[in-house]
Amino acid sequence: MIHSRQLAFRYSSGPALLFPDLELPQGGVLLLHGPSGSGKSTWLALAAGLLRPSAGEIIVAGQALAALRPVAVDAWRARAIGFLPQRLHLSEALTVAGNLALAQWAAGVPDDAAAVGRVLSTLGVADLAARRPSQLSGGQAQRVALARAVLLQPRVVLADEPTASLDDTAAAVALQLLADTAVRLGASLVIATHDARVAAALPQAQLLRLAGLPAVAEQRA
Repeated sequence: MIHSRQLAFRYSSGPALLFPDLELPQGGVLLLHGPSGSGKSTWLALAAGLLRPSAGEIIVAGQALAALRPVAVDAWRARAIGFLPQRLHLSEALTVAGNLALAQWAAGVPDDAAAVGRVLSTLGVADLAARRPSQLSGGQAQRVALARAVLLQPRVVLADEPTASLDDTAAAVALQLLADTAVRLGASLVIATHDARVAAALPQAQLLRLAGLPAVAEQRA
């Protein structure tokens, strides 16, 4: 679950971004919707513990993030959060399998090649394990990045503009893949987007409209 109340964040200059209160149940789907600069990426960073709120509280997967020290936040994030960034950040120095093994190492868990193989197989890219990122198509790279994000079976999956630069067919595939993967894990799914196609593809999602100052929350049945 994700709970936030009177959440705000202020960068070094300018007014604070104010965020609507939120209650998202475990396994729920949330769309962060708004134009560039409305705070979508900031909200994701707050939910992942990459930023600390200037005011208010946020509880993610049962953990009050403000109660954790920075080192503990890093350990919690590795266990609880799967993050799919807009820029996939796959290391060209490593193979596909190596990129996933790096995620295990970063989380401080034992190297488990079998787990890497299973998640790649589940996402339909097991045959790409020995390739370098430069040898992948855009869709293949996105699947590999999602495999890396869910390798440790997180309780929350965060995706930043996953349909950016995708045509309608590729966007539909990407969204279905995200939704199916979250359901398989029993994870909550949060997608930051300004793409109207996302809301159309996920009509069951709760919608959080961000507009900087102020913002208004809307929940759809």
